[in-house]
Amino acid sequence: MKRIFNFSAGPSMMPESVLEKAASEMVCYGDAGMSVMEMSHRSKVYEPIVYGAMDHLRKVMNVPENYSILFLQGGATLQFSQIPMNLIGKTGKADYAITGNFSNNAYKAAKKYGEISIAATSEDANFSYIPQQDQLKLNADASYFHYCMNNTIYGSLWNYIPNTGDVPLVSDMSSCIISEPIDVSKFGIIYAGAQKNMGPSGLTVVIVRNDLMGNALDCTPTLLDYASMAKNDSMINTPPCYGIYMLGLILDWIDEMGGVGAMQAYNQKKCLPLYDTIDNSSFYSNGIEKSYRSMMNVTFKSPNEELDAKFVKEAAAAGFVNLKGHRAVGGMRASIYNAMPMEGTEKLAEFMKRFEADNK
Repeated sequence: MKRIFNFSAGPSMMPESVLEKAASEMVCYGDAGMSVMEMSHRSKVYEPIVYGAMDHLRKVMNVPENYSILFLQGGATLQFSQIPMNLIGKTGKADYAITGNFSNNAYKAAKKYGEISIAATSEDANFSYIPQQDQLKLNADASYFHYCMNNTIYGSLWNYIPNTGDVPLVSDMSSCIISEPIDVSKFGIIYAGAQKNMGPSGLTVVIVRNDLMGNALDCTPTLLDYASMAKNDSMINTPPCYGIYMLGLILDWIDEMGGVGAMQAYNQKKCLPLYDTIDNSSFYSNGIEKSYRSMMNVTFKSPNEELDAKFVKEAAAAGFVNLKGHRAVGGMRASIYNAMPMEGTEKLAEFMKRFEADNK
């Protein structure tokens, strides 16, 4: 059967070459005589896989040596609690910017652990913009400042990195990590669920500055203590072994594509057919101010909900699946992470134009 164009927000599509490589090693990895899924995480045969992935990610993202890379579980959602457990003990306070669903969920989770202030929010305009630096209400005594860089549901992207002075910057990059170069040194913590740009679901990557570890709240379980996990190379318990292996293959593919800088150029070009179609149409609309539009998640609507449903159904029949927008916003959402080829957005744009012509 021919592969379809999968616009899922996650788990998302992966590069075919990566899937083929994984398939070729599914039964037997190298000369190990077993699959990666059968290996002990403490075995000599698995060590090059896990440490190789750590070292490779450090190289691809240019992660400074004073940062630890952790391979955890629980997705970004568990980080909503794990972050305050590890960081808020410094002052008992933290600042949060709310620019979408997941940053709001993170804010709600953190309120259990300390005094949480809303430093900025775009909820007043249905999350259609990103608050700028001069709109941020920063507390100098905050233990950290948290924001979600790319808002998957609404389709917006922070077009700058907030300046929070001496307050550590924490960012959820689940839907934009390794899609463009990031200066890691500006952050205290970067975290991401893997299932959008880094492989299958099950793996959570956390990059944490070393000086921020070791001050977890007394109630923090050992498995949620960054310092304990870093000391044990993320292997106090069994890590998501196969997800780590798949991350390694994804990083190899990133290298083949020319690195993260080349991915950014490709992603910027790849989203244009969709945004151009929307902007040159009186049929489709996008609710995000242009300067804040995401290149990972393109959201749009037709004139009414009935046409939205018809669009999703006919698109699926044409080979474009998982385009239904999140229930919080409706409409359509095309998630076009790193692995989505240019052909996918070009052909979807052609379908959009045909659908508009047939339904005006």
